[in-house]
Amino acid sequence: MQVRWIHGSESAKHNTDPDLQVHWHDDATVILRQNKAINYEAPFLFLLFGDERALLLDTGATADAALFPLRSTVDALVGQWLHRHPHAGYELLVLHTHSHGDHVAGDGQLADRPRTTVVSADRGSVYRHLGLTADLDCSARLDLGGRVVDCIASPGHDAAAVTYFDAHSGFLLTGDTVYPGRLYVEDPAAYALTIDRLVAFADTHPVSHVLGCHIEMSTTPGEDYPVRTTFQPDEPPLEMTVEQLRDVRRAVAEVGDRPGRHVFDDFVLQLDG
Repeated sequence: MQVRWIHGSESAKHNTDPDLQVHWHDDATVILRQNKAINYEAPFLFLLFGDERALLLDTGATADAALFPLRSTVDALVGQWLHRHPHAGYELLVLHTHSHGDHVAGDGQLADRPRTTVVSADRGSVYRHLGLTADLDCSARLDLGGRVVDCIASPGHDAAAVTYFDAHSGFLLTGDTVYPGRLYVEDPAAYALTIDRLVAFADTHPVSHVLGCHIEMSTTPGEDYPVRTTFQPDEPPLEMTVEQLRDVRRAVAEVGDRPGRHVFDDFVLQLDG
């Protein structure tokens, strides 16, 4: 993807990176990363523009707008897009890859934004809004207007997790289910089924990149940065390949339901005991 992500600094006090890095992948696709000096999780967020409305996936790890200016950043990005593509009454839909705090903290900044719907991150609310059912193998489709996003139930890391496939960019947006880092597995059986589901989907769709919401590995195979690290100068790319997704499936089959930390070249499987 040819982008250098902000990755913290040796002294968080003297960090001069933007609070929220903005990368326009194309005219209608934005990837954002939170500054590690604000929150060590440094999650990625995704903003997708359709003809009728935009979709923001996740709202970051910090609620305070003074520390983490999510609302003003999103407003500016929507304004830029509308300047190029004028549209009266343009809407914003806010969804989440899952319900953990470092992905939902900024919801309050957008709660009173005009023409904006913020969907609660709990499983019931998400499934009702998207039209997902108890049949987890049946995905849902979300139409942004000329841009359709497939929504795939993805429990295992979190019961409310959903993976989104954007055919426009080819991005398979996997949240904390798959990314170059520590893959925390809450429910091994559900997680294994989710990975099978994602591999099967990728086998039949033109996935360009598998994009999660964190980078925690280094470029040294099998070596991750310690938890709460605020400086990661030797990060691998955010984007992963479908073959790496298959590597996760092979690792899941190898590990089974054995609790503990299981280290592989590009990720770590961490199963709850």
